[in-house]
Amino acid sequence: MKKKKLNLRDIDVEKHSGQHLHGAGHNNNSKKINFRTYLPAIFSFVMLIVGIALDYFNAFPHFSGWIRILWYVIAYIPVGFPVMTEGWKSIKNGDFFTEFFLMSIATLGAFVIGEYPEGVAVMLFYAVGELFQNAAVKKAKRNIKALLDVRPNEALVYRENNYISVNPEMVEIGEKVQVRVGEKIPLDGTLLSKKGSFNTAALTGESKPDTIAKGEKVFAGSINLDGVIEIETTKKFKDSSIARILDMVENATARKSKTELFIRKFARIYTPIVVFLAIGLTFLPYFFVDDYVFRDWLYRALIFLVISCPCALVISIPLGYFGGLGAASKNGILFKGASFLDEMTKVNTVVMDKTGTVTKGVFKIKEIKSIDWGETDFMKYLMAMEEQSTHPIAKAIMEYKDKGEDFQASNVSEVAGKGLKGTVNGKAVLVGNKALMISNNIEVPSETDTIVESIVMVSIEGKFAGYVIIADELKDDAHEAIKQIRDSGISKIIMLSGDKDSITQQVAKEMGIHTAKGGLLPEDKLEEVEKLMSETDNKVAFIGDGINDAPVLAASDVGIAMGGLGSDVAIETADVIIQTDQPSKIARAIKIGRSTRSIVWQNIGLAFGVKAVVLILGAGGLATMWEAVFADVGVALLAIFNAVRLQKMTWK
Repeated sequence: MKKKKLNLRDIDVEKHSGQHLHGAGHNNNSKKINFRTYLPAIFSFVMLIVGIALDYFNAFPHFSGWIRILWYVIAYIPVGFPVMTEGWKSIKNGDFFTEFFLMSIATLGAFVIGEYPEGVAVMLFYAVGELFQNAAVKKAKRNIKALLDVRPNEALVYRENNYISVNPEMVEIGEKVQVRVGEKIPLDGTLLSKKGSFNTAALTGESKPDTIAKGEKVFAGSINLDGVIEIETTKKFKDSSIARILDMVENATARKSKTELFIRKFARIYTPIVVFLAIGLTFLPYFFVDDYVFRDWLYRALIFLVISCPCALVISIPLGYFGGLGAASKNGILFKGASFLDEMTKVNTVVMDKTGTVTKGVFKIKEIKSIDWGETDFMKYLMAMEEQSTHPIAKAIMEYKDKGEDFQASNVSEVAGKGLKGTVNGKAVLVGNKALMISNNIEVPSETDTIVESIVMVSIEGKFAGYVIIADELKDDAHEAIKQIRDSGISKIIMLSGDKDSITQQVAKEMGIHTAKGGLLPEDKLEEVEKLMSETDNKVAFIGDGINDAPVLAASDVGIAMGGLGSDVAIETADVIIQTDQPSKIARAIKIGRSTRSIVWQNIGLAFGVKAVVLILGAGGLATMWEAVFADVGVALLAIFNAVRLQKMTWK
């Protein structure tokens, strides 16, 4: 099902934030507009304080009757009129039981029974609460928009023998783009210049500059740190890494958690029930109480209405999830929705791929063993032969120091499935596997039989000269990642790999993973994960590189893609993207999910607990409007401040 495009302006939190009530301007940087936002509340506050002083000190004998009523009406209008307007709009749209309706009825009722200061105070504090809520929402949005600010706004494209500035969306694939120092890379591409240094913090959450060599990939949104560079574009802007990430962040809030959806449904049922209870509280005592006084019971009912306002729940819960999404984004972790923050807290089984997930996916020389030859000369013979090959293992070997210019290979030919044979400086050389050696009657040491990694054997002049072990290198934080996952309370960690089983078992043993299987095709991995998911108690997170692991990423309870920045498949299939390609971020994602859920449930408990107590006291005549204000606005503010904590936390 195609997702609805959601702009940050449409986030549901803002709907309830009161931004539309108090004239908040569109330019957050304008002090003038911000001051205007607070003017109505300031005016009403001054009028209320002066009115209470006149009541208490009796300094103005004529402050009574219509003069007193008019004074408090003037104090009420700046904060009350916007609320009543919104309440009326909601009623016209068929939505009667909103916080606007409740606050309007409660405060107007206070005026009817002569409690003018309390009527103004309730609406004033509600307005102040809305202003604080609005500020909290803006802060949460700014944290998310910090990522959106990396959107490049121009590209210097080489056209008609000149560089011209155009919108990145107008640049085609294969065009040459110039990027100056301090500017953002406008589109994904490959580096044409010799090298470049880039700040990728906005994309990956890592502050350490990334050095890229000629021919390597560069990503839109990275900042050029060193010299003027040129790139050749490989994608249109709409398909670039930054455009996909921005789209994912903007859509993340569309996927509501079950808690958010439940609270919304609950508020729609809970609010009208309390309204009818308030009506009953006003009139039913007439039939059961001997000294029934309508004014007293109406006052209790009005308190009941003020307390019943669900804004503490409706605001703080989505704001909590929004804060969690923002905190994750700042750490280079992208959740595709609040629902996955919740799902991450339930994970008790972690299944991970090997290549590209805990290893770098790049062949490196692990060990060199030469016999009767110095290592340098041995490697020169080997490199002279491998220079003729395009195999990934040959590439790894060619990275060993400098090739000797005086070592030249000739008559090099490939022996299918076995390796290479040829001549180096007049000496017959064989380079390949054990089968190549045996077929040429070369005696191979028995020690090579226990080596599970890829091995390249060499013979020179018909005699075994040595071997090189080639292995995929573990990522720098691989061991720490497993430790942190275990420290988070997850003991069931499984490795599934398409690499041969012996290598998979060795890597798993080195990392302390007790269950591992190798030699698996993508469908085999899927079958293994489905078996785990069929067990009732298992909540499975699968971590892969987002390419051949796409079926498992899609099927698992939580699919986590490593290195999703350059993988289109990862963006499409995974639920969570680790942009930095660091497995240690998995445990951090779990911590952020758990912290978010903890704060959300703290807010739910706080709101329900305080409201329940004050509702009971109000019904019994033991609470005034002031307690009602605390139970509503005060609790809402406490919940908001609690939710904002997520945006200030640091995770290691």
